[in-house]
Amino acid sequence: MQDALPQTHSQSDVIDPTRASACLTMLDLPADVDIGDPLPPFFHHLYFWDAQPPAKLGRDGHPKVGGLIPDMGLPRRMWAGGQLEFHHPLRAGLPATKTTTVESAQYKEGRSGPLGFVKLRHEFEQAGRTCVTEFQDLVYREDPAPDARKPVPPAARTDEAFSQHRSFNSTLLFRYSALTFNGHRIHYDLDYARTVEGYDGLVVHGPLLAQLLMLQAAEQLGGLSRFSFRATAPLMHFETAELCWGGDGTLWVRGPEGQQNMIAQAE
Repeated sequence: MQDALPQTHSQSDVIDPTRASACLTMLDLPADVDIGDPLPPFFHHLYFWDAQPPAKLGRDGHPKVGGLIPDMGLPRRMWAGGQLEFHHPLRAGLPATKTTTVESAQYKEGRSGPLGFVKLRHEFEQAGRTCVTEFQDLVYREDPAPDARKPVPPAARTDEAFSQHRSFNSTLLFRYSALTFNGHRIHYDLDYARTVEGYDGLVVHGPLLAQLLMLQAAEQLGGLSRFSFRATAPLMHFETAELCWGGDGTLWVRGPEGQQNMIAQAE
């Protein structure tokens, strides 16, 4: 079933170099961003905050659905993946515009129950030209039953050409939530993550994993023109992961038990 889609939403922001520097510092990378410098890929997620008053937030801390995103009656929200095209770098210190359109919103019955699939298109413009085109895939679902068995994650590849170990903790997740103005409680409220949404711990942000893979790919390729990713299993804040480069533009995140948490493709 395809829901009626709302109008396109646009907002403007100034690409503050201090915020980009703070993110680089958080990731333990050199942080020297000046006005006019190009942003690293995917850093546009630090900007264009959707700040809503408390009355307009859902139970999970995200803005309530029913505005830009239609309400399908499913409370759990997950960022399942995305596709990006990098046309020109966004530059620090300059104004920019983000335009969001709901490409599709569908309610379907799956094997595990009803699911809502939403695809958003984001266009980022600066100085009169499109810099980044991003498609964002969201999935909405019901709360897990108390006796529900956790899905078995797929096994990750082990034939990488290069990998980096990465540890996560609640401080890192909180700082990333703050920089991206992401209020989703699964990333900082341990009781909520466990008792309401059924996770074993705080959930590492899918976009944070994608960000780390993008930085790795940009270093290996000397830049990025396209990137796509798909989350395949949640990673917890107490787990160490391996960020893997396949040598041919493929990337993946491998968890401590060999599970595949994310797959990606870079050009």
